[in-house]
Amino acid sequence: MTEPAAGRTIGAMNTKHLTAVGYYRTSSATNVGADKDSLPRQQDAVRAYAEAHQLEVVREFYDPAVSGADPVMDRPGFAAMLEYLLGNGARIVLVESASRFARDLAVQIAGHGLLKSREITLVPVDAPSHFEDETPTCVMVRSILGAVSQFEKEALVLKLRKARDRKSAQLGRRIEGAHWLRTQPKASDDAVRAARAARAKGLSLRAIGAELASQGFLARNGRPYSAQSVKVLLDRAD
Repeated sequence: MTEPAAGRTIGAMNTKHLTAVGYYRTSSATNVGADKDSLPRQQDAVRAYAEAHQLEVVREFYDPAVSGADPVMDRPGFAAMLEYLLGNGARIVLVESASRFARDLAVQIAGHGLLKSREITLVPVDAPSHFEDETPTCVMVRSILGAVSQFEKEALVLKLRKARDRKSAQLGRRIEGAHWLRTQPKASDDAVRAARAARAKGLSLRAIGAELASQGFLARNGRPYSAQSVKVLLDRAD
């Protein structure tokens, strides 16, 4: 796909312009290609909105032949976009529509939540206030996702605590924290395998942390793994 020239200023807002990126997705492989309309149509919609609202589109990212029901961090284009955003400073993502971002409502809200937690604004250009709506359905889904996330976190904490209790009973002394992690290499084997798979995609350490979080692997503080923590996991994988 053709990316816009870096630094091309579309407009100015209060004497300085805001930067944004475009994100595009096409579900079917049969609609991917230079002779197909899906990508150009999305680009036209995003670029027109950007120009009308004095935004500079500095990069564009594309996920061809990716289902709208796929979790956002399973998408190579989205993962690359998130890595760029976290390192570049652009804080606005423009998409043609909410359904183009994700067809599944739960994936929409989860993806929006992921971006929002990193202070990144997601704007469907056909309905810019979509993710700000407080409809009963959106409120319900957000509540369910939040409850599931909390359950998974508490279940993980309980699982680790019970494992430490068993090991402590075996050793006749209490073990906690980093010592436990070092003496129990199998405790995070799943996270290690997930980190290795993410590295194979060419993701940065920070992006791997986000990928792990999307799969339910969190650090002990309940937050995504930091770049340094990911490095530790990968060192163990090696």
